[in-house]
Amino acid sequence: MSKVSQKFLVVLLLIGALVVLAGCSPSQPATEKPAEVPAATEAPAAAPTSMPAPTEAAAPTEPPAQPAEPKTIIFGLYQEPDVLNPFIATQYAADEVSKMVVEGLVDVDPDGNFYPVLAEDVPSIANGMVSEDGLNVTYHLKKGVVWADGEPFTCDDVKYTWEIVTTPDSGAVNTAGYDKIESVTCPDPETVQVTFKQFYAPYLTLFESVLPKHAVGDSTDMTTWDYNTTGLLGTGPFVLKEWESGDHITLVKNEKYRDYPDKPKVDQIIVRIIPSREVGKALITSGEIDVLWDLSEADVPEFEDNPDIVVNIRPGPGSERLLLNLADPTLDATDDPINHPHPILGDLKVRQAIQYGIDKQLIVDELLYGATTVGTSELSIGWAKCDIAPSEYNPDKAKALLDEAGFTDEDGDGVRECHGCLYAEEGTPLRLKIQTTSGNQLREESEQLLVEMMKDIGIEFYIENVPSSELFGSWASGAFRKHGNFDILMYTTSDRIDPQSHMYGYFHKNSIPTEANNGKGFNYVRWINERASDALDKAGATPDMDERKAQYQIACEEIASDIPHLYLYDRSEIHLTRANIVGFKVNPWGRQTWNVEEWDKK
Repeated sequence: MSKVSQKFLVVLLLIGALVVLAGCSPSQPATEKPAEVPAATEAPAAAPTSMPAPTEAAAPTEPPAQPAEPKTIIFGLYQEPDVLNPFIATQYAADEVSKMVVEGLVDVDPDGNFYPVLAEDVPSIANGMVSEDGLNVTYHLKKGVVWADGEPFTCDDVKYTWEIVTTPDSGAVNTAGYDKIESVTCPDPETVQVTFKQFYAPYLTLFESVLPKHAVGDSTDMTTWDYNTTGLLGTGPFVLKEWESGDHITLVKNEKYRDYPDKPKVDQIIVRIIPSREVGKALITSGEIDVLWDLSEADVPEFEDNPDIVVNIRPGPGSERLLLNLADPTLDATDDPINHPHPILGDLKVRQAIQYGIDKQLIVDELLYGATTVGTSELSIGWAKCDIAPSEYNPDKAKALLDEAGFTDEDGDGVRECHGCLYAEEGTPLRLKIQTTSGNQLREESEQLLVEMMKDIGIEFYIENVPSSELFGSWASGAFRKHGNFDILMYTTSDRIDPQSHMYGYFHKNSIPTEANNGKGFNYVRWINERASDALDKAGATPDMDERKAQYQIACEEIASDIPHLYLYDRSEIHLTRANIVGFKVNPWGRQTWNVEEWDKK
């Protein structure tokens, strides 16, 4: 057994002991024993000495009808949303909730096919709704659709959505594609004509959510809207009824839904906010929740032989990765990592050394039971999959690179210091903070293993985890991820069936969140690579799918070479349901509540 494996075994035993102790802590049971009735303290009243005269028997009365218990599905979510507006939310968990309320024009099914939602058909050149040059797209809206408050859904709502998303300082987290639109016009209330300034290949991924123009308020700053929380309004199968922070979100059947009363099939969905996956696993095992969101390969063996639980699993596009900040983390939202580099991670040799020092296969084998593959690139499945070779595990190369970078251990304490390095002050220890979502056992175990691996090459990783709402918070809330105040982050993110918006948002030089762009974009690591940015521009501007794939390959190669993201392992989409839940279908290309109107409980 390797030195790292021996160290990690001790760490796992300690973590396991803590989990057992946590599992033994008292908790409120699902049902409580009724209080015992105290013994009578007074003598019973004496029986009457004579019977009253008989009277005509009263007609028997029917007991009052009891209202039927609402058919309810309890959905366990271990991340509490920050906001629910899909245009300013940055958490997958927020999208899972809003998807039950807010709809778009088209969506994507589990097999990667677009299907109409609020549109009658999916526009294409073949059906005449897309011009030959791709610059004009027409949507015919479904007739008779209304918002949950009864107001008609019309083209004006679609037009308003485009206008507000592209309004400067609106708070929209990503305008990719919307900024390529020249105009949205409404020939009539049920027809939408979108005209692009230039061809945008993934045009069908736009308007996956539509805002109600009449119900969002007058402000163009979306971050101030009540709509973001309790005022959420949509055309979807459910209506937001209640949000008790830290406890639950209740959604009830939308009686204005176009398929009502046949759908949705249950009366309400209660989103139960739980502190961790581990708690969620206990709750679904006991039957206190019906659906448990987002598990890992490491959790599967625990449930494979349980007849009361269904393991819903499909290969997914997500990859667990480390995000390495290239800019000075003490500066607020700089977009200039060249002149203001991270004192340690700004040096490519350090990033290369970190990658050489990580045994990714060991992580897969020991934490994920060998049930997935080592991560190699951002695009791991789908038509645009990149061909990138796995990185090499070689601690000796890692040490040699750190020597070359001017980080050596002169004082013999096991942690290298700067002695002639590029950017850090002389004597600065090679010490980096790693952060992820708290309450995630797999990630915490991964961090412990990474700490041990880095220790072997003279790098000190120290852990400072935070709640998901803090890590994935918005620009307006001052979230440190958005503002670039971190060293290393660890989490999973996924591309979509058309990866353009995702790739552009995470890796284009114009997607760095700054004060000037009001925090738009997901290039949190502040990576500027001209070749990758040029490739992404070209990928989004041509209808030739082979050419697009070639351009994504170029971008992936630049990421692999420059290491702004370091891929650990690929992720499957894994979710648990109780055996009496029907209609749940894993969608690797969307959110798992994509077909919530079909969910039922036997």
